[in-house]
Parts: sequence; C-alpha cells; structure tokens
Amino acid sequence: MKSVKTMINGMPGNVAAIIATHALRDPRITLLPHSLTGPEIEADRQDISGTVIALIQPVDRDEKIDDLIKMHGDFICVDFTHPSAVNDNADFYCQHGLPFVMGTTGGDRDRLIQTVDHSTISAVIAPNMAKQIVGFQAMMEYAANSFPGIFNGYALTVRESHQAGKADTSGTAKAMVSYFRRMGVDFSPDAIEMERDPTVQREKWGIPEAYLSGHGWHTYRLTSPDNTVVFEFQHNVNGRDIYAEGTMDAVCYLDRQLKTGETGRVFTMIDVLKARRPT
Repeated sequence: MKSVKTMINGMPGNVAAIIATHALRDPRITLLPHSLTGPEIEADRQDISGTVIALIQPVDRDEKIDDLIKMHGDFICVDFTHPSAVNDNADFYCQHGLPFVMGTTGGDRDRLIQTVDHSTISAVIAPNMAKQIVGFQAMMEYAANSFPGIFNGYALTVRESHQAGKADTSGTAKAMVSYFRRMGVDFSPDAIEMERDPTVQREKWGIPEAYLSGHGWHTYRLTSPDNTVVFEFQHNVNGRDIYAEGTMDAVCYLDRQLKTGETGRVFTMIDVLKARRPT
C-alpha cells in the first residue's frame, strides 16, 4: 500500500508540529517538507525530528502551491492553523484542488461546508480529532436523537479549559451543548465557561503544570429542577498526542474516498470511526 502524501499546515504551531512528528513515524503517511503558515511567523523553516519543513507565507502560497503540485503530484492537506484563517484556507484548498482534513475550529462553519460542497474536492472536517472523544460525542448524539426532551427542566453548566493560545470557545463543547439542547435543556452556547488563565487552571482546576500549554478539559453538569439529581460527564485531555492518531486515520480515510471518485463531499470523524469498525 502506497503511503499518502500529506502537507501539514499551521507550523510552527504546537498542534501542527506534534501531528507532523507522528506523521513521520506513521508508515501510512509521507510528510511533505512544506507547511503553510501565518503572516505573523518570521521563521522560514521548522525542524521536526530532524526533518526541515519550509514555511510558506500567505503572500507566497498561490505561487508556491503550483510548484508543489507539479513536484509532488496529488497530496492531502492537514489544517491546524488559526480560527481566523479557517474560511480563507478552505477557499484556497478548494480553488487549487487540494483535499484537506480540517482540525482547526472556529470560522463560519456553514460557509466552510458549503465551500467544499460546491468544489471539486472532498474533505474531513471535525472540531475534534480525538477518536475516543468523537465516539463519546456519537453516543450523546444518539441519546439526543433517540430520547428528545429526556432532560426537560434540568439546568446545565459547561466548563472548558484550554491553553492560553486557543482563541475560540471549544468546538467540542459547542457540539455537546447542541445535543443537550435536543435533550430538553435550555442552554445557550454563550453560557459556556471558558478558562484560559494558566494560574486559575493550575490553582483552581488542578491541571498539571506540564500541560498548561497544551490541554483540553471539559465538564458538563446537569442538575434536576429540585436539585436532588445530578449527572456529570467529563473528558480531560493532557497534551496533544491523542489528536494525532485520529488525524492520521482521517487522512487515510479521505485518501480512500478520493480514490472512489468522491468530490464535493464533507466527511466527519464519525465517518472515519465507522470505517474502522471490525467486520
């Protein structure tokens, strides 16, 4: 089986760099030595486990991407950049016929999906690439679809904590809120409690010092109207390694779909997980 040529964009960002490190160790993936980066990045290269990755500024990307396509042929882009760049990057990928895996949260998600729907490529788009968390979300979505209104009257609190550099509210938390709303809970996504202060995270949340710069802690607490019943769901991730394996699976899944001729299609991590189920 030939490995999938992959360009991971968003370096020297921590998530992109960690995923690139995993890509170098994954026999299913051939990591291209190039990465699209942001306009604020001054460096022109990034070392990933001894492999030098050339960083491409936005002003140069239109010119250089054509050269990369000529040099490498077909490849898949992985996007872990910045929420402010989501839609612009998707436009760029679609205009240049580059299928992509989008792990970046934020942006106009409806427009993002429409962009792919009207393009000649396909993409995997997910607010969370951690397979176990995605599976948990699928269970909650099943509950929302199967038992609408089951938590009528219950009060919900949602707390999420991420590293200080994460600009937007957790996409996973927002998705979970949508499931609880369908289960009858009156709760606005604007009420999600978002923590980005390392001091508060360490002293009040108990997040280990080593992971203040890279973590994702979430707690969803449901309380009955008379305060006699409490349900609490929690998923706490320290570090970023959990996202890398899911991302590599998403790349390989997308590659298989492309080979069947799929175009203008948005896949999710649920699609990726279902494809891995034993027969």
